Order: sequence, then C-alpha cells, then structure tokens
Amino acid sequence: MPRFLSLLMAAALTASCGPSQPTETVDFLVAHPERLKEVQRLCKEERAKAGEELCRRAAEAANRRFFGDRPEQKSQ
Repeated sequence: MPRFLSLLMAAALTASCGPSQPTETVDFLVAHPERLKEVQRLCKEERAKAGEELCRRAAEAANRRFFGDRPEQKSQ
C-alpha cells in the first residue's frame, strides 16, 4: 500500500509540473492560415511569451504555404 501511494503521488506531481498547452503542429498551422497569422503576430510582438518552439513551427508552416505545400493544392 505505501508503494502504491508513493507511485500515485509521483504521478500527480509529474502531471502538475506545468500547464500543458495544446500543441499546434506545422500541419495544423498550414491548414489554418488565420491561426498562422495570429501566431506570427504573437511571435513578432512577444516572442518570449509565444515560445521558441511555436515560433519555429509557424516559420516552417509559412515556408510550406509559400513554397506550395498547401492542402488546397492537393485537391486540384
């Protein structure tokens, strides 16, 4: 029983280490240009708040859209 309790406490502490934000993948941002623009604006104005990883994903999504890897083109 004490072992179970310690495992339960460890799991609870690990789960509550920080707020888990929904991750927006590059593919999601490519498919949702309005959200991509919003993230790009946030990265330009408050990069520290947006987070380096999200800004990199937004840059990659913008590159994919610019160079023609858009969902709209695949249906044609």
